[in-house]
Amino acid sequence: MELQKNSDLVTVGVVDDQQLFLRSICTLINSFSQFKVPMDALSGQEMYKKLGTCEQAPDIMLLDVNMADMDGMQTAKMLANKYPAMKLVALSTKDDDVSIIGMIRAGCCAYLVKDIHPDELEIALTEIYENGYYNNDAVNLEHRRKIALHYLEKQPKFTNRELEFLRFACSDLTYKQIAGEMCLSERTIDGYRDSLFEKMKVQSRVGMVLEALRTGLISL
Repeated sequence: MELQKNSDLVTVGVVDDQQLFLRSICTLINSFSQFKVPMDALSGQEMYKKLGTCEQAPDIMLLDVNMADMDGMQTAKMLANKYPAMKLVALSTKDDDVSIIGMIRAGCCAYLVKDIHPDELEIALTEIYENGYYNNDAVNLEHRRKIALHYLEKQPKFTNRELEFLRFACSDLTYKQIAGEMCLSERTIDGYRDSLFEKMKVQSRVGMVLEALRTGLISL
């Protein structure tokens, strides 16, 4: 797996308030041939201070969603404003659509669950660096490339109501709240969701949002 970055390693920063997990993931990333971790921190504030004294910010920053001092969303917004070229990635212990979508809206280009397989983590970091997004709804890189070609060759058709639902789905509203905003039943909203999942070849709300961002259907 070779990255288009000459002989330099891709740099990754990590922010997580659990010492053991922080040390473990840094060690794992440093074992990847194309990546290194030049800095890590136990809080967003600590990382922000470290960035202020370093010569070059990391290419990618992994951010824990739930931190006691400053949560992932606050940290992401702070880093996105100060370091717009940095690719921010949410880390989560659970598949919580609302909080993860909040992280995406705060500037993250992907979310990863903390029990991710090491091989997938390396693939994810590679794709994030090269393409700017990673959607783990797709099974592997080759499948994602086929999906990309599918969009280029034949863009799925979306109804106005599906697009309206998609815009609401990219907010922090629950599906029940979206139904209220659109004056529709929850069953109808479920139908829009299932239709978009099928058309966009995804399996989750977060995957749908990431695919909508990647294909330009929405912008945050």
